[in-house]
Formats: sequence, C-alpha cells, structure tokens
Amino acid sequence: MVEHGDIRVVHCGGSKINFRDPVITHDSRFLLCASGEAVKVFSTSTEECIHELRGHTGLVTGVLLRPSNHLQVYSSSLDGTLRLWDFTDGILIKTCVIGYPIYSFYASAKHENVIFIVASMPSDKRAERFQLVAVHLPQSGDQMVEAQELSAVLSGVNPNPAAIAFGRGGEFIASVNDLQLEVYFFKKQKSFRFFLKEDNKKGGWNTFTCVACHPKDDCIATGHEDGKIRLWRNFNHNKEYTYSTLHWHHSAVSSLCFTPEGTNLLSGGVESVLIQWRYNQESERDFLPRLGGAITHITVSPDGSLFCTSHSDNKITIIQSCVKVSAVIQGLVKGDSIRTDLMMDPRSKALVLNGKPGHLQFYSLQRDKLLYNLDIVQQEYIHESGLQQFEVVKAAFDASGSWLATVEERHQKVAELELNLKLWAFDEQTQSFVLNTTISAPHDAQITAMCFCQATDSQTTLLVSTSKDGHFKAWQLAAPAHTEDEGPSWLCDFVSAYHGLVPECCSFSADGSLLAVAFQEVVTVWSPSTWELLTTLSQPPGAVSDLCFGRLSCSKYLLGTTASNLLCWNLLTCSLEWTTSMDVRRLVADPLSENMAAFCYQSGSTDLFVFKPSEPRPLFSHKAVCSGKVTQAVFAPREEMLESCKESRQWLNRSQLYFLTQQMDLMTFTTKAEEDRLLASSKQLVIDDSVAMTPFYLLLGKHRQQQLEHQDSDSSLWAERTALPQTSASMKELLQTPAHVLPSTSYLCSMFVQSLLISVSDAREEKAHAEEEMESEKEEEDSEEEMESSRSKPELAAAAATESDTPALTKAQARELRRVRKLDHSWLAGLLDS
Repeated sequence: MVEHGDIRVVHCGGSKINFRDPVITHDSRFLLCASGEAVKVFSTSTEECIHELRGHTGLVTGVLLRPSNHLQVYSSSLDGTLRLWDFTDGILIKTCVIGYPIYSFYASAKHENVIFIVASMPSDKRAERFQLVAVHLPQSGDQMVEAQELSAVLSGVNPNPAAIAFGRGGEFIASVNDLQLEVYFFKKQKSFRFFLKEDNKKGGWNTFTCVACHPKDDCIATGHEDGKIRLWRNFNHNKEYTYSTLHWHHSAVSSLCFTPEGTNLLSGGVESVLIQWRYNQESERDFLPRLGGAITHITVSPDGSLFCTSHSDNKITIIQSCVKVSAVIQGLVKGDSIRTDLMMDPRSKALVLNGKPGHLQFYSLQRDKLLYNLDIVQQEYIHESGLQQFEVVKAAFDASGSWLATVEERHQKVAELELNLKLWAFDEQTQSFVLNTTISAPHDAQITAMCFCQATDSQTTLLVSTSKDGHFKAWQLAAPAHTEDEGPSWLCDFVSAYHGLVPECCSFSADGSLLAVAFQEVVTVWSPSTWELLTTLSQPPGAVSDLCFGRLSCSKYLLGTTASNLLCWNLLTCSLEWTTSMDVRRLVADPLSENMAAFCYQSGSTDLFVFKPSEPRPLFSHKAVCSGKVTQAVFAPREEMLESCKESRQWLNRSQLYFLTQQMDLMTFTTKAEEDRLLASSKQLVIDDSVAMTPFYLLLGKHRQQQLEHQDSDSSLWAERTALPQTSASMKELLQTPAHVLPSTSYLCSMFVQSLLISVSDAREEKAHAEEEMESEKEEEDSEEEMESSRSKPELAAAAATESDTPALTKAQARELRRVRKLDHSWLAGLLDS
C-alpha cells in the first residue's frame, strides 16, 4: 500500500479559535487568533472574519504583535517556523526557520530582534522536557531566513503559554511549573526559585496554573488549582519574598491578565465569570457573570478599551472595559465528547453535531461559521458538576432534510433511565425545525442506533431504532386521525427481536428495499415493505459494531465491522465475499460515489483506507492520520467538483472527508492543487494601472465593466472621451503601497504635485498648434463658401439629390475631404500625357 504525499491532513473548517490567546490590535479594530493551520483576522465590531493568514503547514501555536511595528504580527507553528505578517493586507513578509516545533512564544520591546520560544530540544535526556530559548532573528532582506543563533534561557518549563510572562517590559521573566515559581533577571543573568507544598492546611491544592506580571511594579500574580490568586513581591531574594492571597474562584484559575496601566487584575475560570480586581485595593472588585462556557484565556487591548475572553466552548467574547459584551465570535462548539454522529444537513449542507448542552449546532463548513443552535432538551441547563441532566445522544436526518429525529436521555440513578424520542419537522417560514412528536420511553433501555430510510422515491417516511432491551422498532409517519389535527404524527409500525440478542446497529439500503440489523454476532436482513425476515448472514466470531450498504454499482454489497475484522457480504449469493483483519473504529460511505472510508486503530494511532467494496485493493491509504482514535467521521458534498485525474485523488473529487479526533479536533484532507487554489483566491485582484484602486471602484467596478461591454464600440460618447493620464510612479506608490512602508510625506507630496503640473513650454506649443489649426479651418471654410456660390442651381439640386442617398459625413471626414480638394493634381496629368 502506497501513501500519497500530495494529500495532507489539515485543520480546515471548524478549527479551534480558543486554542491560544487572541490578540487585539492597537486601534482595537481587529482581533487575531490561531485557528488550525491559519491565523484568522476578525473585526471587533462586525464579528466577521475579514481574511485568513495562510502559509503554515502545521498547527499554529501562537500569535503576537510585533513590538517595533503595531501593523505586523508574528505567528508560530509546530512546523518549526516563525512568520511575520502584514495583517491589514494579509501579506507574508518574512519566514524564519527555527527547525524545532514551537509550542509557544513571547516577545518584549526591550529585546529587539529577539523572540523567545518554548521548544523540546533534542539535547534533552528526558522526553517532554521543554526549554525557553532566545532566538536572534537574522537581519536579512530575504523572505525566508534560517535562525542560526539560539541560546537557552530556562529549562524544564511548562509549554502552556499561560505559564510564562514578562515583567516590567522585559527586565525579568516569570515561569511556573507544577509547584515551582522561577524568576529570571536578564541583567543579572540570575534566577530565583520559590516552592510551595502540594496542599495547604485547609486542604487546597497549591499547584500553579497561570502567571501574569505587573507592567510597572515588581509584582507577580499566580493562579492555583484551588482557586486562589497569590501576589508575589520582593522576589529578587530567595528568603525575603512575600505574597498576599486573593480568593473568589471555587475551582482552578485558568487565566490572569493585568491591564496596560496596571490598575486592575483580571481573572477567570470555570465559573464563566470575569473578575476585575483593583490593584492595591483587592477588596474592591467587579464581576461580569454569565459569559457562557468556562474562561480559558483573557486578553486586553493595548489601549485598555477592550477585554477579550476565550471560552471552553470555542467562543471568543469581546467586552468593553468589563462593562458589557459588545461582540461574540462563535466557532464550532466542542465539548468534552460528541455523543451524536457527525451529520450533514441535506438542506443547508451544514455540519450537525452536539453543541451547547441540550442543543444541536448547525455549522457551515464553507463559510466556517455557526448558523444556529437548535434547542432539543428545551430545559434550562444548570452549570453544576455531578448534576445529571438531559443530554442529546442520537440524531438522524431523512433523505430530503424534512425530518430530524433526536434521542435525549438522563440517568437519575443507576437503575433509572429517562428516555425521549423526538421528531422535528422543517418549517419553511422560520427555516428551522419545529417539534412535531415527542415519544416518552420509546424503549425500555438505551437506544444503540437509529436511522431513516434514505430512499427518495419512498411512499412512506420510516425510522428504525434499536435498543439494549433486545428489540428494534419501526416508526412511521401517519396521517392525522382527526381532521382538526394540525398535521401528521409518528406512530410505532413494527416491533421485532431475534432470539433474545441485543441489536447493536442498523442500516437501510440506498433504495430502501432492505434493512440490515446486527444482533451481536448475527446480521439479519429484513424487507421493510412486509417486515419479513429475508435471511441471516454468518461471519467470524465477534459482535458486529457497524453496518453499511454499498451504493451505486456496489449496491449488492453489505459491509460490517467487528473488533478485529472488516467483512463484506454479497447480497445476491448471501455469502461472505471477502474479509480482512483490521480493527475498524469507523466505517463511512460516500453518498455520491461507491467509495468507503475505514478508520483503523493500531499502535496508538489511526490509519485510513479508502476503497470500493467491489475491489480488493484500497484506492488510497494514509498511515497515522492522527494519534489516538477517530470518534466520528462524515463525507461532505463539495460545492465545486474537483477534477483530479489520478486514481489516488479521485475519491476527493465529489466529497470531502471530515473526521473528529479524541482531542476534539476536526480534521480533513486536502490536495496541493486545492491549497494553491485557495491561496490564489485569497490574494487581491490585480487592477489596471490606469484606474485608481479605491473602495468605490472595488464596489462598482464589476458593474461598470458590464455596462462598458454592452455599449456600442462606435459610440461617440466613448470615442471622444479623453483618456485618463497614465498613472505616474507617485500615484502607484500612494494607491498600491501599504501605508506603513511608504516614503516620507514631503517626498511623496512633491512628486505628486509635480505629476499634476503642465510645463510652460508644452502649454505654449499646444496653444500655437491650436491657433494654426483654427486659421487653416477658417481659410478652408471661406474657400468652400466661394465654391458653393459659383455652382449653378441645377448642380445644387443634383448635389442635394446625391447627398440624400449617401450618409452624412462626420466633421473629421469633411475636413479631410476639403484638404484633398486643395491638393495640386497637375503631376498626374503629366504622367497621363506621357
């Protein structure tokens, strides 16, 4: 099996925006955050993503404003590079190759051309031992440079960015790890270490979680597991240090941040409350509650006007000076686990999965934006650990997207289970789903699987659910029994079991003529039209965990998975076609082709195999697509079909494969050609030099171009229009060069004014030339009048008759004709006589 290097696994669509601290620009207009392998630039006022900074080939691990230029940012990545960007224009300025994966990085105004990174160096004897390294950036004009000068600052540091902070503008650096606080002074080149006991007298845990330094005073704030905040002073001595304690949080403090002037300290944790402590007046504090999920990061704009909090539900909240929430940027919600499958809404083509507690989220992968949340449980969620509440565990769409089925459950006690099956109908007016039927206790035990009949030409809408109670049930949409009812409702149409075995999974064929239900080691095939058991399929020992019918030309095959085998039955012969030994954790079928994807787990990582049931060899294989297990996967139809000719890439032409890792990262596959196309589309359009590139032109230029194409090429309006002067060098510099790299204003103004002036000599020559033309035209008109007066009346009548038949001459043509009449043609007569 050959792996194809031109297909990469990337974070694309629905990536985490709360992975690292976001950055607010100096003018508070933009917010930048790491998202997968790109940096997203959001507007703080409209919440829209303006553009993405793409170029890294690994996960982006940090974004930082350049201290010497507030219009540029650095980004770090696990690909071992630092990149400098002009974020306003989305231009990559420089790439610095470090050579080691970068887990976090820092910068200070006092350390010019030096970036501090946290990396795992190969010289370390123990694995996962990280160092803080100073990288001296090469001063070269090349776009790609390699860092040669690296020097270690601290060893044994925590790779979490919240565990390291600069103090007093870069005079010292504070690092926390486990139960140790280390302060390193650059001028003295000396470090001091302070240790805490594992637990205090009151039973609290003293483990450090985060650190922040006061921008002006010698004060270090540290957060701890027990919710306490310690303010350290006199830390330039090992024995004379002191600290005071602040306590409000009941759980671990996840983030600390001082305001730019140092007047306030901000803290946040799992309570989703932003606390603002007055510096040196810690008894006075302000609260901003009910921000949603747990707070993971806190950022303040350089001018202190905006606060920004990142949350565990992949959300960023922008706050105006701890007073009110001004904007919310919501990414793909990712909780601790995804109970439902990854699904595609047939109508909106949105990715559907668990969202907020008790909700389903509809997320557009094309726009990379949350469309809306659908409240399934319809009960207030209480944020309290250990409290059992209703959770959405199953969901399924029918073929047209007109019906949505959901299952919610709650465990009150070990023996008690509350279960609800809800059917939702799509409402055309509200463009959302409305609850149609609620079935309490549809089964006596947990529902293991649920699927709709996906046949588009089916006369009835059918839903099948399987349960640990040993039964599977068929639910059918029935007409209303009374005319006064608002609409149809769902009823149970069929119930069946098989020798007391527990059904684990079920699947309909593409045309809806067959239903396969796996009862542990036995696969049963049923006819939905008569509910007759057609056949049972044998297989090697092991419970079948997943079933999937083939599609299109492979519709005669049925595939199943066990803990150690992938099986393929031929439904025409009712025999096992082929089998292979592999631990398939997820089997997904492409709805637009015969292709299937099997995610196999082995040796701590997951491998991918793409194949057709009719062929014994895989079309594509990829080793170790991620570490750990793949929990969910889905094929998403493409808006524009690709045109890959190679067999190894054809499975990506119609659909794109997404999968979810154990770390809740949404991953997908992309080709180099597709990446190049995305980069080309994100670049700015090239505009003709003769037209100024203004916002008004970008807005109306396309419409104006269409108008020009529809106009007649011989129109006098455009024929006589004076051409615009060609753009001078000064105009190009003014209109096309970024403002922060332009020359001085006095230099540009002088060039600009000179380009607008007309020289005196040119003006005099043009005036004299115009006077000569006017005199010659006057003489021609006088001679023409004399010739006209000498003509006889019959000649005038004949001329009039001739002119009525011929089209009128234009002014330029008449002038040229008069000049031809004045020419001396005597030389022609001499030639004729000879």
